[in-house]
Amino acid sequence: MTPPATPATIAARSILTSLHDVMASRSPAQAKLNRVVQIIGESLDSEVCSIYLLRDGQLELFATRGLNPESVHVTRLALGEGLVGTIADEVETMNLAEATSHPAFAYKPETGEELYHSFAGVPIVRRERAVGVLCVQHVASRRYDDVEIEALQTVAMVLAELIAGAGLIDMSRGAGVDARDAGAIRLTGLKLVDGMAAGRAVFHQPRIVVEHTVAEDIEAERHRVYSAFRQMREQIDRMMGHAEFGGAGEHQDVLETYKMFAYDEGWSRRINEAIDSGLTAEAAIERVQQRTRMRMREISDPLLQDRMHDLEDLSNRLLRIVSGQLGTAAQLGLRQDSILIARNLGPAELLEYDRRRLKGVILEEGSLTAHVTIVARAMGVPVLGRVGNIRRVVVEDDLLLLDAGESQVLVRPTPAMEESFETRLGETQRRRAFFVQTRDLPPVTKDGQRITLMINAGLRDDVAALDVTGADGIGLFRTEFQFLVGATLPARERQQRLYRDVLDAAGDRPVIFRTVDIGGDKALPYMRSDEMAEENPAMGWRALRLSLERDALMKAQARALLEATAGRELNVMFPMVSEPWEYEEARALFERQRAWMRDRGKLLPTAIHYGAMLEVPALAEMLDQLLPRLDFLSIGTNDLTQFLFAADRAHPKLAERYDWLSPAILRFLARVAGQARAAGVLHGVCGEMGGRTLEAMALIGLGIDRLSITPVAVGPVKAMVRTLDAGALRARMGEWLAQGPRDMRGLLSRWAEENGVSLA
Repeated sequence: MTPPATPATIAARSILTSLHDVMASRSPAQAKLNRVVQIIGESLDSEVCSIYLLRDGQLELFATRGLNPESVHVTRLALGEGLVGTIADEVETMNLAEATSHPAFAYKPETGEELYHSFAGVPIVRRERAVGVLCVQHVASRRYDDVEIEALQTVAMVLAELIAGAGLIDMSRGAGVDARDAGAIRLTGLKLVDGMAAGRAVFHQPRIVVEHTVAEDIEAERHRVYSAFRQMREQIDRMMGHAEFGGAGEHQDVLETYKMFAYDEGWSRRINEAIDSGLTAEAAIERVQQRTRMRMREISDPLLQDRMHDLEDLSNRLLRIVSGQLGTAAQLGLRQDSILIARNLGPAELLEYDRRRLKGVILEEGSLTAHVTIVARAMGVPVLGRVGNIRRVVVEDDLLLLDAGESQVLVRPTPAMEESFETRLGETQRRRAFFVQTRDLPPVTKDGQRITLMINAGLRDDVAALDVTGADGIGLFRTEFQFLVGATLPARERQQRLYRDVLDAAGDRPVIFRTVDIGGDKALPYMRSDEMAEENPAMGWRALRLSLERDALMKAQARALLEATAGRELNVMFPMVSEPWEYEEARALFERQRAWMRDRGKLLPTAIHYGAMLEVPALAEMLDQLLPRLDFLSIGTNDLTQFLFAADRAHPKLAERYDWLSPAILRFLARVAGQARAAGVLHGVCGEMGGRTLEAMALIGLGIDRLSITPVAVGPVKAMVRTLDAGALRARMGEWLAQGPRDMRGLLSRWAEENGVSLA
């Protein structure tokens, strides 16, 4: 059954019907543009309609209805100049009730536009970049309705085809130097999955350019889209059935979420609405895709951005099917060791590649929490993201040397670069082999002190690192990931399965489960956006604060943990504790759930050990009251550091300014560790600080002998421990902290070198 047309589709269809005749005529391009602005202005009852096109790097007024006709081909704006220049530069829609109040407003006296107050403009996009701007203006001060904006956006797509066919588009912007003429290039990005790899450049898919936008037969276009949806969903079902990771894991949850998007009726409805407006199937898919991209630019939440990336991936897949251009690099097959290049990539698309040939992935976009990142980590494929313009500077079959750990890729390397890369790769492999050999050696210092080395984990697959590294257990299992990847709150049974699987894999080694640390920058898609939006998320409504208020969430997690650890010991700790009463409330909630289960004769854990994370400095002032109630204390150095210095460590200007080896931090940690030791409470550090050899050495010098770190850091830290005289260092640390030197890092580095401590 054909869905009823919306006001937006009726308005757009009316305009496109008129434009179809204009485009089919034999009139010169200028005459066509002149007629276009008349049609749009009349249809939207707008006094002004103007078209600006990119020429010689500037936006030139090409046609207008309402402005001074003598300003055509005279008025020019630089990219970023004025409202029109801003729209083209940022590829964003603008809708203003009072144009002159916008900071980007630029007055051009020759146009006579001072009579008009309202303004709306949309970019004319060709091959993913703005090549012009379509805008309307009104004498009255008002915002344009969404219906009118959507009609403008649809018309802008058709205009892109018209002006491209007339040769009016300036495609030189951003072209830069031809990659084939360039020599070796070093590009930097964001490490998403660590690792090194060499291979030939392969582009994930050829760029599909929609050449025909106006539909001849709307019903025929609708049937083409329905058929493409069926094919796409069948493809995804097949890939899900054949995906192999060597075991279950959160990547399976990721793929389930991805599949959910493929069956989303809202997405298919929007494409149908675009077809109703008069667009071809290809143009309708791209129209909705453009709207998705514009929404992504407005979204700051990384998890919601990742879900938009899934829709982008599905749109690309659907567009290839409906256009008949099905050949991706995966379908064609990899002939040699390859590094895959894409603007972005969905998890299902990654699964299509031959894992024997796929050595690495480079993305123009991507994030640490993106679904493709999770799947790539499970596949063991290094990934570098945020590498801008790589598709412009790299040519198919170029040699690439990818070093995700150093956040870089070498393009068309010189022989000297290749030799250096091979040397570093060989050294990395030798070090890895050495650490594997030391896996079963205990982390004991030269003077006989046993250091407990545990790992941080958050996925089922991470537990395998216990056997690989020889770690003593899991000192921090982040339970929130399961809450973040799904479209709904995970059921208690699903949580229970995860926790039981982790305990089974760990065997007799302890696992400390941290209750969910969500909120702040880890927003849930199924919680109201107004609840999660905060100006300072790291210090806001998150972690234990959120869990105590939303106690149904914590009750379900408590039940799941208690059921999963039946017949075993349960170690649970609460994050972001600021005051003792918060810990007491959380502990009491768990105890009530335990009592409820006991009353019903359910099997219970043999013992429960409760702990707290010290991340908020205020808690240090209440340790005398808290420590007697604790079984263990874990110091979370990541948040603690930024709270102590009031410095966001994600801020590029502050990330390196405040050092973990600052005397202020070390004194704070020494005081906390001393109090815990005096109270006989087990204590340690979990966080990135303990995973760096020099910082770990300093922590041991403070008397901290329990570290929970990333799995990859266990080998290097163990090597450091086995070459360290902890007693000698502890004596020197006391002297240094009393003096408060400015360069504590330098003192520690020199001491390590003089005393033969391995910091490699």
